[in-house]
Amino acid sequence: MGGERIVYTLAQVSEHNNSKDCWLIIDGKVYNVTKFLDDHPGGDDVLLSSTGRDATDDFEDVGHSKSARAMLNDLYVGDIDPATMPAKVQQTPPKQLQNNQNNTSSSFITKMLQFLVPLIVLGLAVGIRFFNNKST
Repeated sequence: MGGERIVYTLAQVSEHNNSKDCWLIIDGKVYNVTKFLDDHPGGDDVLLSSTGRDATDDFEDVGHSKSARAMLNDLYVGDIDPATMPAKVQQTPPKQLQNNQNNTSSSFITKMLQFLVPLIVLGLAVGIRFFNNKST
């Protein structure tokens, strides 16, 4: 393929969305990961759930090794046409960051309540039992 690059639209890439034909978009490049599904350490469902959209953030968040990044070269099939990518995808990271901050604090409060409520109930039960035994 003498240096000629093939450019795909998002619609074309999103048609390759199953275990027999699975393509991903990472850093503006299109990869056919079908033959790697069975060997992916994170499982094939992770890859399949990232089809039809830009999987760059998912790929980066995991912190793939240099050898994992090198494997992408063998799976490369072309580039994505940036004009076909929704603007929301490019604006998503700042919104996700804000949501993650809110989710983190509410998640922390939820976890604390899940820990504290049983302790309070246990404390009340022991206290009531203690006072009932004392008065008898």
